[in-house]
Amino acid sequence: MHITANFDAGNIDIINVDNKKDIQLAIRPDVGDAFFQWFNFRLSGQIGEQYVLNILNAGDASYPKGWEDYQAVASYDRQHWFRLPTSYKDGQLSIKADLACDTIQIAYFAPYSYERHQDLLAAAQEHPLVTLEHLGETLDKRDLTLVKIGDGNTNKRNIWITARQHPGETMAEWLVEGLIDSLLDSDNANSRLLLDKANFYIVPNMNPDGSVRGHLRTNAAGTNLNREWSNPSLEKSPEVFYVIKKMEETGVDLFYDVHGDEALPYVFLAGSQGTPSYSDRLARLRDRFSEVLRLASADFQSEFGYDVDAPGKANMTLATNWVAERFDCLANTLEMPFKDNDNVPDSVTGWSPERSAKLGEASLIAMLAVVDDLR
Repeated sequence: MHITANFDAGNIDIINVDNKKDIQLAIRPDVGDAFFQWFNFRLSGQIGEQYVLNILNAGDASYPKGWEDYQAVASYDRQHWFRLPTSYKDGQLSIKADLACDTIQIAYFAPYSYERHQDLLAAAQEHPLVTLEHLGETLDKRDLTLVKIGDGNTNKRNIWITARQHPGETMAEWLVEGLIDSLLDSDNANSRLLLDKANFYIVPNMNPDGSVRGHLRTNAAGTNLNREWSNPSLEKSPEVFYVIKKMEETGVDLFYDVHGDEALPYVFLAGSQGTPSYSDRLARLRDRFSEVLRLASADFQSEFGYDVDAPGKANMTLATNWVAERFDCLANTLEMPFKDNDNVPDSVTGWSPERSAKLGEASLIAMLAVVDDLR
């Protein structure tokens, strides 16, 4: 038996592997030790044998409620991901794996590798409406890349989409992949009409350093990027600094910040209702966007979600709130589950990369419904 996390986005510490029915592991915290929940490792063993993997520090993770009714994901080919029997008790997360092949990869959610990120950028740039722009370097000297889709006509609306401020929320980049594929599909009439009306500015991965390091929420400096928008710095949060600089150049008419939620088993929006300048106009746009997204995707719902901030009480360090206030625009955070979607459950895959991608396509329909009224 062999266990390794020595690869892109890998994360696990090995405590004891003497007993295949009680393999003892621990999740490695992000830099700074403030967050941990993401795990991603490979187990090699004997076909037909069952292995029980116990994550001993699960009870001390950032979001212990995230383990309730949670099932770990696994894959033999790293393309198709399914759920493994998983239980949580007395602060320990136990995962059972019956090997059908020599090696299985087990993770918190289906990983979106840095190599796949590069493939996404390379494939997108072949479309005549796509330009890749280097915004700047991260602290680990990786590229922060903007995907620009459109003809740059200044009379069109400017739609900004960001994903993976929190690197462990890989479903966000799976959504962006589906959204870009749909937006560039010449046979998709909705996308063609939307591109007649808007230019898109998409950052598929806001946190490439944290992604490669196997972090849950922070970058190479241990900074939570989604608490940096009111005062980013090149020392702590260059990713946010560079994105804001570009936003100031283009303006923002609609902002969509894509995330995953550890605890809630639903797809939902969190808006900017608590910002100082929130208006009836923005409320109408948000209601329309939510209504159409619910029609476009049965995975989306508006009954369950975060508590709405009281007027003027929003946390202005969050991307959605800061962008909404700065640009007086419709801004939403989209949240997807790490578990399953309780409204439309799937016992085999739970929430999955495929469902995330489909939600990206549905998001374009909601954008089309409001694009004419953004200004």
